[in-house]
Amino acid sequence: MARTGLIAWAVGSLFFLYGFTLRVSPGVMVEELMREFQVSALVLGNLSAIYFYVYAAVQIPVGVMMDRIGPRVLMTVACCLCSVGCFLFASAEDIRLAYLGRFLIGLGSAFTWVGVLTIIATSLPARNFAGFTGGGQLAGTTGAILGQAPLALAIEWFGWRYSLYGLGMSGLALAVGLWGTVQPKQKDTVVAVPLREALRVAAANAQTWWLALVGMSLTGPVLAFAGLWGVPWFAAVRGVPRSEAAPLLSLVFAGWLIGAPLMGWLSDKLQRRVPLLIAGTLVSSSTIASVLYLPALDLTVVAVLLFLSGVGGAVMILTFAAGRDHSPEYARGAALGIINTCVVASGALLQPLIGALLDFQWDGQMQDGIRIYSAQAYQNALLCVPVGALAGFVLTFLVKEGGRAGQH
Repeated sequence: MARTGLIAWAVGSLFFLYGFTLRVSPGVMVEELMREFQVSALVLGNLSAIYFYVYAAVQIPVGVMMDRIGPRVLMTVACCLCSVGCFLFASAEDIRLAYLGRFLIGLGSAFTWVGVLTIIATSLPARNFAGFTGGGQLAGTTGAILGQAPLALAIEWFGWRYSLYGLGMSGLALAVGLWGTVQPKQKDTVVAVPLREALRVAAANAQTWWLALVGMSLTGPVLAFAGLWGVPWFAAVRGVPRSEAAPLLSLVFAGWLIGAPLMGWLSDKLQRRVPLLIAGTLVSSSTIASVLYLPALDLTVVAVLLFLSGVGGAVMILTFAAGRDHSPEYARGAALGIINTCVVASGALLQPLIGALLDFQWDGQMQDGIRIYSAQAYQNALLCVPVGALAGFVLTFLVKEGGRAGQH
């Protein structure tokens, strides 16, 4: 069981990597998409964020389906949905088909993280839950890095359409791997408590909501800034071209790559969640604010701050471990679903919000069929990112230790 569980966890984590690559991919093709479909920043923000709309909307049902059907069937089918979405997006001649493709990508990706958590919970030692969760996030963060500079390079070489076709083919291969390595659901698994009762208990626990909001504040800077609006912000405010901005933003994900397994391991070692959450939210909020609103900073310093922002933001994984600590066994899936819904909702809210704020300040400038937004417009629109991150830091003081970290 241990060996097969590890293999299933590794392949499931590759699916999370794949989904995360697709999640951030619009950030390196902003100009191409605006030019191709002749759309505004708000429309582009919604096109990117539809991934998060559907992802967040189905998290609780996905958790229930994982309990009843198991991850093997669901993750395999979901990976195929991602592939179909990539093919539709790549072939889209108008914005409506692109929306449909992005919708299917978001729907399929909605099964990635919950699937990984389910594999960890059912196939691996419970005392190492945070550690394996951190390892899964490492894979996801690697996917985010692949969706930045490497994907930007592929787009320059092959174009955005052929790059998406390649991602679609990769998904089909991964679907075969998922079916072959993830174990079928055990027939003797019984769900003893009705869904309504599990949801009631999870939702009635204030700690579930504080953790959900803290997780939301930690992913906001990643999904809204590094995942979409960072590249055009660097061009407008700092005069940095995409070829240089994408690697800089990849440092946020590199910080997550290192921070996620480190924070998971350290939390299991200390059997504590809250001190790490406080420290991580402080680092995340202060570094992203410095990058955005200290324009005199040297780009080398900016690079360091972006990396540290990722390390700090990686404590988001502990919101899942803490949510598990605070919930009875029958309500843990519901609690994790609520937390993950809010975590993903940060992208669904902030990406189009920033686009709308940019459109509101647009002065009518156009270049090569693309709307041009001023540096001040970007500064004003992105203010919501550090404000949200700071709010998360404040909320960590309402989080309590669950008292069961590492003891299951």
